[in-house]
Amino acid sequence: MTGDPALLTLLQFADGLFPAGGFAHSFGLETYVQDGRVRDRSGLEAFVAAHLDGSAGPADAAAAAIAVRLAREADAEGWIALDARLDAMKSVPEFRTASRQMGRQALRIASSLGDDPFLARLARSVDEELAASHHATVFGAAVGRGGAEPERAAAAYLYSTAALLVGAGLRLIALGQLDGQRVLAAMRGRIERLAAAAATATPDDLWSFGPALEIAGIRHATLDMRLFRS
Repeated sequence: MTGDPALLTLLQFADGLFPAGGFAHSFGLETYVQDGRVRDRSGLEAFVAAHLDGSAGPADAAAAAIAVRLAREADAEGWIALDARLDAMKSVPEFRTASRQMGRQALRIASSLGDDPFLARLARSVDEELAASHHATVFGAAVGRGGAEPERAAAAYLYSTAALLVGAGLRLIALGQLDGQRVLAAMRGRIERLAAAAATATPDDLWSFGPALEIAGIRHATLDMRLFRS
């Protein structure tokens, strides 16, 4: 087997067992389930697709791909500016907080796995309150320092996001593991398309439009019973 440290880095950071804290968030899915709007596999598939198309793809995955390039150039100031732009785009407090918390946890781990001066610089920027440290920008920086290409990094980020939402769905509605895998399989073409677009994006290309999902995120705080934090 030919060594591929970049692939192994991607697998580690995109793994559902990576302790970034994503298991605690549903990003509005819990609201949809309690409203009865997502109650089966087709509903979950539609929710995941909407999240990828309207936010995770053109905003987060694109930011992850850009962060890969910035990490390769050791451009900490560019990374901080990118992170600030993504922070400004996240208008739902629960979603913004979730992304920050996941990013900070991922950065703590990434900067502790080796002796990388660039990741250490990013960690200091967070400690000095110069950066919010969103999950997508941290993910891109970490895997970029590990040698990942922008498109593969974006694809891995999107798959990780889809898997997070499917995992939340399996806990919220009566679905089996096979249905969960069918939803993930249905996302393959979408992930490929979005990752290809993300790979060539610039900071000015970032956008997000998911008003219904954002309203669900805002309403989540008012639910009588909550399993997730977002």
